[in-house]
Amino acid sequence: MSVPVPQPDPRRWRIHAALSVALLTISVDNTILNVALPTIELDLGATTGQLQWIVDSYILVFAGLLLTMGSLGDRFGRKRALLAGLALFGASSVAAASATSPDLLTAARASMGVGGALIMPATLSILMNVFPREEHGKAIGLWAGVFGIGLALGPTGGGLLLEHFDWGAVFLVNVPLVLAAVAAGARLVPESRDPSAPRLDLVGAGLSVAGLSSLVYAIIDAPAAGWTAGSTLAAFGLAAVALVAFGAWELRAKHPMLDLRLFTDARFAAASGTLTLAMFSLFGSIFFLTQHMQGVLGYSPLEAGVRLLPVAGGLVVSAPLSAVVSARFGTRFTVALGMTGIAAGLGAMLLAQADNGYGPVALSQVVLALGMGMAMGPATESVMSALPVAKSGVGSAVNDTVRMVGGALGVAVLGSVLSSGYRDGMQDAPAAAQDALGAALAAGDPALARQAVEAFVSGMHTTAIVATAVALTGAVLAAAYLPRRLRPTEEPAPVPAREPVAA
Repeated sequence: MSVPVPQPDPRRWRIHAALSVALLTISVDNTILNVALPTIELDLGATTGQLQWIVDSYILVFAGLLLTMGSLGDRFGRKRALLAGLALFGASSVAAASATSPDLLTAARASMGVGGALIMPATLSILMNVFPREEHGKAIGLWAGVFGIGLALGPTGGGLLLEHFDWGAVFLVNVPLVLAAVAAGARLVPESRDPSAPRLDLVGAGLSVAGLSSLVYAIIDAPAAGWTAGSTLAAFGLAAVALVAFGAWELRAKHPMLDLRLFTDARFAAASGTLTLAMFSLFGSIFFLTQHMQGVLGYSPLEAGVRLLPVAGGLVVSAPLSAVVSARFGTRFTVALGMTGIAAGLGAMLLAQADNGYGPVALSQVVLALGMGMAMGPATESVMSALPVAKSGVGSAVNDTVRMVGGALGVAVLGSVLSSGYRDGMQDAPAAAQDALGAALAAGDPALARQAVEAFVSGMHTTAIVATAVALTGAVLAAAYLPRRLRPTEEPAPVPAREPVAA
C-alpha cells in the first residue's frame, strides 16, 4: 500500500505575499531613515554622535539577536515569532515617531531591532516549510528580490514623506504595513517548528549575542574612532573572545543552537561568504551613491531617492529570473555570474564625474542590481539547502546575520576609504571642509567647492575600485567552491496542516 505524497499548500503564494509585506517593512527601514537625519538633528537638537546611534542602535540589536531569535522560532513556533516581531516592530515605530529626545529615539530604534530580529528569519524559514523542494529556488529568489527592493525604495519613500510630513512619518509608515502583515499572517500562515523540540541553548545564545553585538559595534565605531583606537580594538577583542567561546561551546553542547559542522559544507560556507561580500557591495555602494547624487550632482533628498529606483527595477527583473537561470545552468554559474555583474556595476562608477550628470550613475545601478538579483536568490538557497527543513529558523538566521554583518562592513570600510580619499584631496583646505563635503559646499567659496567636489569624486573612484575587487572575490569564491547543482539535505518535511480559514 503506497503512502500518499503530501500536497503543497494551495495558499503558498498568498502566504509568500503576506511574508513579503513583513520583509518589506524591515528592509525599507534599513535605508529610509537616512534622508530624515538632517531634520531630526534640528528638531531634537541631536549631535553627530547621537545621529549615528539613532541609525546604528537598530543594526546593532538586529544583528546581535538574529541567531538567538531564529533558534527561538524553531523551538516555539515560527508563526508565533513572526507575529510577535511584527507587533513589537509596529509599537516601537510609533514610539520612535513620538520621541522627544535623541536618547528616546535611540531606545525606540533598538526595540525595533528586536522586532526585526524576530521577523526576518521567520519569513524565510516559513517559506522553506510551506513550499515544496522543487519550488524553493523560485520562492527564495522572490524573497531575496523583495529584500533588495525594500533597501532601494527606502530613500525614495523617505524623501517623498518628508516633502509633505515631519520626520516622524518615516516611522509611522511602518504601521499600516505591519497591520497588513499581521492580518494576512494570522489568517494564512501555518504554524511550524522543529519537531524534535530541542532544549534552549542559553549559553550559546548569550555568547552569540555578546560576540555578534561586539563585532557589529566595532565595525560601526571604527570609522569615527579609528580602526586602531582603543575602543575599537577592545570591541574587536571582546567579539573574538565571545565568538571563539561560542564555537567551543557549540562543538561540545548536547543541543547546540548552531551545528558548526555546517561550515564544512561548501554549499553553506561558500554561499555564506558570497552573501557577505554581496551585501558589503550593496550597502557600501548605496552609501556613496546617495552622497554623490546630493553633494556632487546637487539633487534634493527626494530627487536622489527617485534616482535610486533603477536598483529596484533591476532587482524586479533579475531576482525571479535567477531561479530559471539556476535551474538551467546551475547554482555555481548563476551566483558567479551575478557577482561578476555586481563588480561590473561598481566598476561603471569610474565613469562618473562631477560634470557628466546622472547617466553613469544610472548605468552603474542597473548593472549592479541585475547582478545582485541574479546572485542573492541562488546563494540563499544554497545556504538553506545545507540544513534539514526542521532547522530552517537557525539557517535563515545565519543567512540574515551574514547579510547584516556584510552590510555594516560595507558602510564602515567603504566609508573609511571614501573619507580618506576625500581628505587626501583637501589637505590645504579649512578643517571643517576637510571633514565633510557638505561643509565645503556650504562655505560659499566657489574655488573651495570645486576642490571638494573633485576630491570627493577621486575618493569615490578609489572606493569603487575596492568595492569592485570585493565583488570579484565573491565571484571567484562562488566559481571555486559552490556546487554546480544543489541537493537537499533531506527529503522535504511534510507540509504543515492547514489552519482553518475564517469565512
